[in-house]
Amino acid sequence: MAKVKQATLEDLMQVPGKAELVNGEIVLMPPTGFLPGFAAMRILFSLHEYALVHRNGYAVGDNVGFAVDLPRRKSFSPDAAYYKGPHSGMKFLEGAPVFAVEVRSDGDYGKKAEQEMAQKRADYFAAGTLVVWDVDMLGVEVVRVYRASDPNPTVYRRGDVAEAEPAVPGWRMPVEDLFPYYVGSSESES
Repeated sequence: MAKVKQATLEDLMQVPGKAELVNGEIVLMPPTGFLPGFAAMRILFSLHEYALVHRNGYAVGDNVGFAVDLPRRKSFSPDAAYYKGPHSGMKFLEGAPVFAVEVRSDGDYGKKAEQEMAQKRADYFAAGTLVVWDVDMLGVEVVRVYRASDPNPTVYRRGDVAEAEPAVPGWRMPVEDLFPYYVGSSESES
């Protein structure tokens, strides 16, 4: 029986769009809708402001690859992240971010999706990530903060101020800021 060629990070770098390398296969990640994209953008902007003040890492946006060396996973591409290593120019960042954000899209609900997200969190922690946010724009429990040091998440709802301790010390973000602000009617008024 012929052995199937395992995909490499070099193969992954040639794939258009967002993807990760898991179990030797390139896993494509489809575009997301407005709410998850808006939330990821707001988190990124907040992390960027923190990075400008503290100068202790980089706020990293969607579709940036992190190369890791785990038995089943060779990369991550979180929706937003905070990274404290050296930048890599045009290549993937080396190693895991200290803080990773995964914002749920339409396909991220149900038993199978929950199992996949739990496995991905375990992979993040095995690679050295300290904190992972699971952001659910449709749920009452909007932000679940998972820490490598504690299997039980801290839950934040609208009206709360979420954090990512100890990965991003002192950084805080109101959960309400993840939601779109009112910009008026899309219909022209007569």
